[in-house]
Amino acid sequence: MTDAHITTEGQRQLVRTLGADRVDEGDQLTLERLRESIDGETDPEFASMGETIRSDLSGKLDTELLETELENLSAQLDRLPEVREQGIPEGETEPEVLYRELVEPGWRVYDHLVEVDFFESLEANLPQFTPEHIEETAHELIGSDALVDELESLGFDERERLAVVMDVVNNNTRLARWVPAKDIPEEVEFDVEHVPPLHQRAAGGVLLWIKALDVHLWQKRILITDEILDDGYWDIKAMLGGFALLTKAALEVAEDDELSDAQLTAAITASAAIMIVNQEEICKHMFWITEEMRAPPKAR
Repeated sequence: MTDAHITTEGQRQLVRTLGADRVDEGDQLTLERLRESIDGETDPEFASMGETIRSDLSGKLDTELLETELENLSAQLDRLPEVREQGIPEGETEPEVLYRELVEPGWRVYDHLVEVDFFESLEANLPQFTPEHIEETAHELIGSDALVDELESLGFDERERLAVVMDVVNNNTRLARWVPAKDIPEEVEFDVEHVPPLHQRAAGGVLLWIKALDVHLWQKRILITDEILDDGYWDIKAMLGGFALLTKAALEVAEDDELSDAQLTAAITASAAIMIVNQEEICKHMFWITEEMRAPPKAR
C-alpha cells in the first residue's frame, strides 16, 4: 500500500505557511515539531463561531446514533488494508459490495445531519475558505491533543497525521474554489437554488466517490494496475478520516464535553478541507485513467 502523499516541497510549503521558523530544514518534520514552533494562541473569532454552532444545534443531534456510527466508521477504516488487498470487486454479472460497505455508516450519519439542518447551520455560521481561516484551522488542529488523538485512534500514524494537516494548509487555491451556495454566481450553467451547503457537498461527495468504486473498478478491471489501487488507497483513507472527523465534531456538538469552541470550529473546517482535497485527488488517481496509467493490453 502506498504511503501518504507527502513531498519535500509540500513540507517546506507547510512550514512557510504556518510561520514555523524554528523548524530547521534538516529536521524530521512532525506535528510535535510544528506545535513547538507556532503560536498557540486561540483566535477569539474561532471560539465565537464554535459557540454559535453549538447554540444553533442544541438538542437536535442524536448522540447514540453518532457514537455508534463513529465506531462503525473506525471499523471500516480498519478494513481498508483488506479491501486494498483484494483491490477489485468480484462478480460474474455485477460487482460485489466491497467499497460500498466502507461508507454504509457514513450514509447513516449524513442522512441524520441533513435531517436536523446541521449543514445549514455550518453554512450560516462559518466563513468560506480563506488563507487566514485555513491557517487558524491548522493552528488549532496541530495544537489540539483531542483532535490529534482522534486521528490516531482512527488508525492514522504520525506521517499520515502530518499528511492530513498538509491537506488543510497547502491547498488554499483549491479550497477557495469551493464556496458557500449563496456565493455561487447566478450566471453559472446550473440551478444554484438546488446546490447544497458547502460541507454537505464535501461529505456527500466523499460517500458518492467511494460508493462508485465497486462498479467503476469492476467495469474497468482490464485497465486497473496496482499503482492505481495504491495511489487511491490514501485518498480513500483520508476521505473516510475526514468524514469521521466531521462525525466527531457533530458528536461534540451533541455532548459538549471534550473540545473547546475553537477546536470545534477547527474540526469542522479541517474535515471539509480533507474531504474536498482527497475527493479531487481520487478523481485523478482512480477515475481518470489515462493511456499512460492503464494496464497494457493483453493482445497487441
